[in-house]
Amino acid sequence: QVQFVESGGGLVQPGGSLRLSCAASRNIASIYTMGWYRQAPGKQRELVARITNSGSTNYLDSVKGRFIISRDNAKNTVYLQMNSLNPEDTAVYSCNGVRSGTVPIYDYWGQGTQVTVSS
Repeated sequence: QVQFVESGGGLVQPGGSLRLSCAASRNIASIYTMGWYRQAPGKQRELVARITNSGSTNYLDSVKGRFIISRDNAKNTVYLQMNSLNPEDTAVYSCNGVRSGTVPIYDYWGQGTQVTVSS
């Protein structure tokens, strides 16, 4: 089992930026694909971005060109750089391994980090 601790969220104005971090309790090199998910109030959790060990990335259409996912296996950490934020990005952001498609590997989720985009 692995535990994830997310951080870096906060309140930001539209057009602003945030950088999220996800620290894992063990080495993530064995987790081929890592991803950032988000869940807005009243909505289902969705996969925002994913990255493989080879550096291949995929993004939700609505965040393409604005978000950048990266990983540092030596630090057991995954990052999400979020730029040009808009109110529709408001959600709790969490990380997890990605099994296939958008399916998370682990049933356990960290506490997530709240991102609120508002003027």
